Amino acid sequence: MANLTTENTFETAIVESLIQNGGYVQGNSADYSPELGMFKYEILSFLQETQPKNWSKISGIHGEQVENRIIQRIYKEMDLRGALDVVRNGFTDYGVRFKLAFFKPETGLNPETQELYDKNQLKVIRQVYYTHKNRNSVDIVLSLNGIPLATIELKNHFTGQNTDNAKRQYASSRDNRELLFAFKKRALVHFAVDDEEVFMATKLDGTKTYWLPFNKGYNRGKGNPPNKDGYKTDYLWKKILAKDSWLDIVHRFVHLQTEEIEIDGKTFKKEKMIFPRYHQLDVVRDITKNVKENGVGKNYLVQHSAGSGKSNSIAWLSYRLSSLHNTQDERIFDSVIVVTDRRVLDQQLQNTIYQFEHKTGVVQKIDKDSTQLASALNSGLHIIITTLQKFPFVIEKVEEFSGRKFAVVIDEAHSSQGGEAHKKMKEVLGASETENNEDEEYSAEDFISEQVEKSATARGKQNNISFFAFTATPKYKTLAIFGKKGNDGKPEPFHLYSMRQAIEEGFILDVLQNYTNYELYFQLSKAIEDDPNLNRKKAARAIGNFVNFHPHNLAQKTEIVIEHFRQIVATKIGGRAKAMFVTSSRKLAKRYFEEFNKYIKENEYTNELKILVAFSGKVIDDNYPDGVTEPQLTGYGEKELPKAFNDDEYKILIVADKYQTGFDQPLLHTMYVDKKLSGVKAVQTLSRLNRMTAGKEDTFVLDFVNDRETIFESFQPYYEKTMVAEEPEINHLFDLKLKIDEKQIIQESEVNAFANVYFKPTGKLNSKDQSRLYSFIDPAIDRYKAIDTEDEKDEFKKSLRTWTNLYSFLAQIMPFKEPEFEKFYAYSKLLQTKLPKKELAESLQLSDEIAMEYYRLQKVKEGSIDLVKGEDGELDGLTEAGIKRAKEEKALLSEIIDVLNERFGTEFEEADRLFFEQIEAELIEDEKLQAQAKANKIDTFKYAFEDMFLNKLIERMDQNQDIFDKIIENKSFGNLVKELMLKKVYSKINEKDQS
Repeated sequence: MANLTTENTFETAIVESLIQNGGYVQGNSADYSPELGMFKYEILSFLQETQPKNWSKISGIHGEQVENRIIQRIYKEMDLRGALDVVRNGFTDYGVRFKLAFFKPETGLNPETQELYDKNQLKVIRQVYYTHKNRNSVDIVLSLNGIPLATIELKNHFTGQNTDNAKRQYASSRDNRELLFAFKKRALVHFAVDDEEVFMATKLDGTKTYWLPFNKGYNRGKGNPPNKDGYKTDYLWKKILAKDSWLDIVHRFVHLQTEEIEIDGKTFKKEKMIFPRYHQLDVVRDITKNVKENGVGKNYLVQHSAGSGKSNSIAWLSYRLSSLHNTQDERIFDSVIVVTDRRVLDQQLQNTIYQFEHKTGVVQKIDKDSTQLASALNSGLHIIITTLQKFPFVIEKVEEFSGRKFAVVIDEAHSSQGGEAHKKMKEVLGASETENNEDEEYSAEDFISEQVEKSATARGKQNNISFFAFTATPKYKTLAIFGKKGNDGKPEPFHLYSMRQAIEEGFILDVLQNYTNYELYFQLSKAIEDDPNLNRKKAARAIGNFVNFHPHNLAQKTEIVIEHFRQIVATKIGGRAKAMFVTSSRKLAKRYFEEFNKYIKENEYTNELKILVAFSGKVIDDNYPDGVTEPQLTGYGEKELPKAFNDDEYKILIVADKYQTGFDQPLLHTMYVDKKLSGVKAVQTLSRLNRMTAGKEDTFVLDFVNDRETIFESFQPYYEKTMVAEEPEINHLFDLKLKIDEKQIIQESEVNAFANVYFKPTGKLNSKDQSRLYSFIDPAIDRYKAIDTEDEKDEFKKSLRTWTNLYSFLAQIMPFKEPEFEKFYAYSKLLQTKLPKKELAESLQLSDEIAMEYYRLQKVKEGSIDLVKGEDGELDGLTEAGIKRAKEEKALLSEIIDVLNERFGTEFEEADRLFFEQIEAELIEDEKLQAQAKANKIDTFKYAFEDMFLNKLIERMDQNQDIFDKIIENKSFGNLVKELMLKKVYSKINEKDQS
């Protein structure tokens, strides 16, 4: 019987399509050299055929060795610069310059360039054996002139497999030490493909590989639309990978994003290969096609959700517009002006476009005055970047150049991050125009729309300007000015990537999943307090007085917020979670700041949490008759405050009309709302919680003021997902659990046995523990598969999913944990990841290794499920956080945490251990370090270790910025960490070798 995992029929369909309609020819797998990571003879043939004069020159220099010398030169250049740079910009050998690809010319003015473009040789190769060590092969490789640029693993639902299986195959048997899979050395992108979905990755790293969806979206959600002509995913090979499209992506989209970090005088690079997601590619191509057809003078609105990668979309579009020509081979725009308040965008644009053009001066930032802007426009600079505050001058100046044509790309996403834009807009427009109450809703979006509207009213339609506006949450006025007319006659965006799609694809979190107003919060808390089922363990005492009264004044709300944060939020995201408290006025923000600090001091919580406050200008109050500013209260300047809030010690940020839009802090988990919100303002404010980070699996909103209906109506136009209309009911947990139990798929003895392993308090789960967890879950999988009908299976899955989602929500209301439910919840979440499913990611899953570890540590640390192994397999609710245990049982790296805390007064916790543990594991597994440790004494070994340690630290800096900063900024602290880690790694490697 044929091996079903080869997906032979599916593979044949793709290969035939690429050959017949995509501009490819079929290559020979045997021609691939694993040692070189390329198709040697195809490269030589391409160079000789397309650049005969240069080949003749280099042959005269190298003689009979010319072929080997050229291949070795290309090999070294790719090792040094990476495949993308070498393919895009060629290489030089002994002063003779060669190109490895020819890209499509922008105009038809030079027929020779078109002829060279036609000589590119695209090949599709099946079953490429990428190593001599074994006979492992990858399903499909795509090469350009002998250089492999993409790999594809195929799966087919007819064989019972899907993209998850393809991803696992990449993780388990596609070694990134092999040249084909080594980051940036050869293949630029790797695709996991089945008949329904496509995923991509640019860096293979085992189970830590970061996969991005490359799907069109369907009904404004994830996935792909039905295709009456065949596979849902055939757009990949019929459109995206077809010759003109594929070479355009390599030429104008893929780029290497580099972040430089200097440590002790040494510069370390953190690199990321950026490959466009489907909606990014689609928006750039749709807009450029429309501009080519319709010329200058149209407006375009791009509504792309948070998490959509707008910075890159803007960079790609700006570059494309700057070089766009019409059918008469004339440049359509003389200059592209990018209006943004993102500080990083100008450098990002310059770096990205330098990779495409390989020349400087294409992008210029305008940061002085309107004269500088006029000079840039006059000199015809291709791309000009300016700020939101200079927008009126942009409008004014481009109108003076009526004979020139301009593209104005407006980035509205980060427009009022610190209140500064708001202040400056007032100055620009004149105070009288925007003089309003303190709670005005005038935004940057209104400002931009107003300026464009003013210009149009004063001078009529501007035929020399095209506007391209990017926003996640357009107001109606923005839609009216920048949008296009839909079939119903109403304005709509030119291109949409919805909030729903971003959530379903896993780029942002659903902030409405755990939304509750105070009335409901109060009712549920009382229900929990009165429920005899939960009181049997006397857990109700933990509820405390803070649920027993309504919030009539500052002191009561203060107690509710602080106690809820301490008892529920503080354990989230591995103990790193933060919260925002949104107030209705600056004076209230200042008073809450004082009240919070007073309560914290009175209750001796000062070592647990610190508070910050943010508002603009001065607040005049009884105890500050001359007024007080934010920096005076916090000790931080306005620009310093976001960095201060990023520090672990600051947990709650109180705001008044500040940081409610454009503020990215992934550790924000909970929001307390004490301000009337509606429409765009509600969406923008609550969306501060939606950013993803390692270990963050949910969010929570406690709203003291607004009703659910108002929030629902605010989100619906942007959200494309109906909120659950019915309010959660505590008894539903018990009713649903009874329904699940009746199916007899999940058995209590297996749940208890699972929990005894999962919640063991002695450190991180090892591979043996993981295998035991599977052994407790697999019997439930078998019982599920034995269910007679698909309807019954679906009903069980839906009940289980509903129960876990409901419990996840209610657990954020209850300031205690019910052990039986916690065991069942942990078991059920992992069971759901293994249940056969029709569609991927039906619910939020703890499949991520870091997320799972943070969750486990959080539950162990809370103390209510500190488990003791025993023959009866039962759980006892025992201790508070900081579980005491014999020293020899400690995880090795928790000793580092203890030493650091003792010596430096830090407050690292068990969750922080994970950061060190993962770095230690990677260092121990590194082959170069293993060789060094075995061959040298520790004093010599440390030189190789220190560079590798810093590289690993930089790779994981996003995971724990606090530890990273302390290691880099505090020399004695950093040296101690390195010393402790050095000894552990050295001894571990040598112990491993002896064993």
